[in-house]
Amino acid sequence: MNKEYLNVFLVDNIDENIDFFKNIFNELKVGIKLLTFQNSDEVLEYLDKDDTLAPELIFMNYDILKNELLDEIKKRENLYKVITAIYSEKISDAEMDDFFVKNGNICIKKTESKSAFKKKISDVITLNWQYYTSGLNKDNFILKI
Repeated sequence: MNKEYLNVFLVDNIDENIDFFKNIFNELKVGIKLLTFQNSDEVLEYLDKDDTLAPELIFMNYDILKNELLDEIKKRENLYKVITAIYSEKISDAEMDDFFVKNGNICIKKTESKSAFKKKISDVITLNWQYYTSGLNKDNFILKI
């Protein structure tokens, strides 16, 4: 498969977090087309357009969204295979388990230093790029870091 970039969505309403992700993506050797959204409604409105390209990966700030966006994404047949990643400082193990039960894919605890969090995000992008370009089966893909 010849893919030049990953289509990535970031859903977060905190400018510092958005800038942090943009800086990470700019440093990676993987091409990334990033679209940012402030809330679930913006994402769903965008995805409802006829000419919209579905993302391969969606990062979501769990502190803002909880599972509301995940529930809506996984209901839609054309988005069911999108890899969903949440990140949070305050997420409990029970909330992580609930996310996985609802077919979420990646949970990232944001409790370490910024450099450790940056490495986790970089690893997620790199791993998703490998899955996407190699055609590996993502149906049972989950990651807790």
